[in-house]
Amino acid sequence: MTYQPDCHHKTNSRYNILKHITPKALITGTLLTSVLAISGCATSSLLESNDHIITTKQTLSEDQIIAFGRPAQALPKTPNATMVIVGEKNSYVLTQGGIEMINLLSNLTQKDIHVDNDMSFYVPNNDGYFQGEMRLSYAKLKDEFRRTDYQFFLQNNARECTSASDQRIGAQRFCFNVPVKGAIYPQVSNLSLIQSNYRALTKPYTVSFYTQTQQKKAGRHGPNSAQKLVLLPFALAFDVVTFPLQLLDN
Repeated sequence: MTYQPDCHHKTNSRYNILKHITPKALITGTLLTSVLAISGCATSSLLESNDHIITTKQTLSEDQIIAFGRPAQALPKTPNATMVIVGEKNSYVLTQGGIEMINLLSNLTQKDIHVDNDMSFYVPNNDGYFQGEMRLSYAKLKDEFRRTDYQFFLQNNARECTSASDQRIGAQRFCFNVPVKGAIYPQVSNLSLIQSNYRALTKPYTVSFYTQTQQKKAGRHGPNSAQKLVLLPFALAFDVVTFPLQLLDN
């Protein structure tokens, strides 16, 4: 229920007050009351006329991860490409965060690495570029950690995130949040070779991409039409050199 200012007051309720007010004060007070009443009514009407904005998350694509690697040659217009997530449908080249990911995956015991979030990346303009975050944790029994491990954690901005369940079994956990950005390329040229020579990951992993749309509630006439994930307009298929990684246990 919307509050509406009361513009009609009973004369009898004012009589005892008004009879003690001078004419000049009465005129001033009356004008002020009228302005406030009109302003209140106008404000209420304005608020009611505003349309609500609805933000909708729309999944553009999902893909099954085959392997992790790096481009076998420099990619045109993507010179800072460092790491590739090899998918069945497309290739997802990391242009930011790839070096950090390679560093973590290469220096930590792979069986103790855990992925703590869905590999879901945001595509703001659906123009072939995505962004997101990779959240990894690394847990072992306390007596298995070495001094060099703690030095590595300090150098790579790890934070301790030991849970109550970790403590009960005498384990310690460290977490890494790696912001990533990347570009979407076609399926790698040597996918068949990778599938035949590369042992599958320890469990199936899915990578997904989504965008967000905004629209006025009053003007909504049903859901937005489905969109498809757009690749870079200059993207070409390329060969990838895979890492010997059997990692990413949840």
